[in-house]
Amino acid sequence: MKIFNGKWLLLATLVLVSGCASFGRGITEAILEKQDEQDIRLCEITGNNFRGLKPQLEVAGRKMKVLMVHGVGNHLPGYSTQFLEKLAKELDLPVTSTDDKNIKLAEPHHPDKELGNLRITRYLSKDKSQELLFYEYTWSEITAKEKSILAYDNSGEQSFRRAEVNNLLKKFSNDTGPDPIIYLGESREDILGGFAQAFCWMITDDWNTLPNEVHKTCPPRNISQFYNDSYAFVSHSLGSRITIDGLQRVAAMQDKNETALYDTGIAQAMKNKEIPIYMMSNQLPMLQLGRSLPAISNQHQTYCKADGEKYAERMLAKTSIIAFSDPNDLLSYAIPPDFVSKYLDSRLCLNVTNININVAKVYDAFGLGKLANPMEAHIGYDTDDRVIALIAKGIGNEKTAQIVNERCRWTETVD
Repeated sequence: MKIFNGKWLLLATLVLVSGCASFGRGITEAILEKQDEQDIRLCEITGNNFRGLKPQLEVAGRKMKVLMVHGVGNHLPGYSTQFLEKLAKELDLPVTSTDDKNIKLAEPHHPDKELGNLRITRYLSKDKSQELLFYEYTWSEITAKEKSILAYDNSGEQSFRRAEVNNLLKKFSNDTGPDPIIYLGESREDILGGFAQAFCWMITDDWNTLPNEVHKTCPPRNISQFYNDSYAFVSHSLGSRITIDGLQRVAAMQDKNETALYDTGIAQAMKNKEIPIYMMSNQLPMLQLGRSLPAISNQHQTYCKADGEKYAERMLAKTSIIAFSDPNDLLSYAIPPDFVSKYLDSRLCLNVTNININVAKVYDAFGLGKLANPMEAHIGYDTDDRVIALIAKGIGNEKTAQIVNERCRWTETVD
């Protein structure tokens, strides 16, 4: 962008706050409304077809269980409500439980320690034949204590010196910026321990046997139910790294004998499961910076093909990553093929579909260039109708939603 464009932008701002503000605002709103009517936002899908959650719900006697893991910033239980309600509508599940269930996750060796909150919501089809159990893991309380070090910077003692917009941005930075740093420290084990406990509750119980309003460790149980039910993960930003690390940690527990999950033989059971991960605002490439390479990489054929030499040592039969990235999201990245082979554990048997999608609207700034709100581009995934439809019904199959067929372009990849 040329230097003088900044002057024109400043001039436009001055017009809006001058005596002609109402006139300028009217013109601006008219132009933006016109652009809103012409929604031509990007939606480009590159990778294999995937079926979404709906087909699993339709299998008789099978429950669909989804675990959501949030990203950076402070979150309270219930943060996924809008996403979940839109997802349930897309899946045609109009019946829900009267109340949600909440479990304060506990550390097996230190039962008094809290590892975050697990909130469970139940949705059913009208005839009760289809059931979705949605597990929402809230881990931000683990990092909140460490982030309190920066609390003084949000106080009036410091904040009154800043311009209003800059103060809002600084508060956002103080809330979100420290989490990836903290995750690299001692809190990482607590967060992953909380993930393991959430996963344990998800695979060993159904709605009627789940406790409510307790602070409790997931006890060892028979996992026969795990073989029958279907599972998926939904993650956002740092939550994607937590999910990948958490799955590797769970699969390794059988060797370490460190938690209740060890007694269930879960590592062996996982080897025959296909579990997709729907990653919103994917940050895996950025969050790989400064980390060691996995112990096993560049060995997909060896671990993931039935005739592979170490096929019996795989962690999962298949892990499909569906990575949503808005090009205008400053903290989001697509996943290139060489990243998977080099930086992610081969035993997860990963398969990646990249979805470049504008969840934030792109506007023509009166000839000064096109712009999109980077904040909306970072947090708007879980309310975007196309994202919801893709998670619910996938792409390249008979159940693919009309909005996806009409608004998204799919390029299939083959080996």
